[in-house]
Amino acid sequence: MKRYLTLGYGVLCYAVFLASFLYAIGFVGNVVVPRTVDHGITASIGEAVLVNLILLGLFAVQHSVMARPAFKRMWTRIVPQSIERSTYVLISSLLLVLLYWQWRTMPQVVWHVSAPAGRYVLLTLFWAGWAIVLMSTFMINHFDLFGLRQVYLAWRGEPYRDTAFRTTLFYRVVRHPIMVGFIVAFWAAPTMTAGHLMFSLATTGYILIAIQLEEHDLVASLGDSYRDYRDDVPMLIPGLHPHHHSAGPHHAL
Repeated sequence: MKRYLTLGYGVLCYAVFLASFLYAIGFVGNVVVPRTVDHGITASIGEAVLVNLILLGLFAVQHSVMARPAFKRMWTRIVPQSIERSTYVLISSLLLVLLYWQWRTMPQVVWHVSAPAGRYVLLTLFWAGWAIVLMSTFMINHFDLFGLRQVYLAWRGEPYRDTAFRTTLFYRVVRHPIMVGFIVAFWAAPTMTAGHLMFSLATTGYILIAIQLEEHDLVASLGDSYRDYRDDVPMLIPGLHPHHHSAGPHHAL
């Protein structure tokens, strides 16, 4: 029974993630869904800035803290290792739902592209960004990343083994294609409001910080294989050659 409950829990967490991910596309792009980055709760500018920063901060802190190896070691004394990743995915997804629900509108227009060609280019980039995000997850291991592989192995009664370090397709061009996709999708807006700008600035800043934390963990885990990869492949901008100084690593974008 425990094995089936573990599998069911993992599938449920993945379903919540999938719904929150699809809603994110509508939220950022102002398509289909009722609450978006430009159509949230009406509030004063002071309230909007404060509440939106708190919502973004909650997600950022949870997303980074729960991903750290030290936290995982502590956390798995409470939560079975087989559902640790699923629980992380569930909490992240629920915090996104909270953000969608409580986001305050900041409608002031920062820029507006009215030319059809310009709007077409930006909308194409918007959808391309989300496609890059999704495709990049499958180029590593989508089902491990979102906890399904862990609960499936538990259901089979097989021990979990870390996935091998691979650099396929997009990962040969930049080290963090998922983050590249998010940045492109967040900024490719034909109409950029103050709320959308805050969202894009905050999430991009968080991404740049989170990458440093993640790479520190990857070097600690993988050693020279990741250092060599970091030396050969730029972080975010294709074609930008990484440079490292003897005083310490310098991450090229």
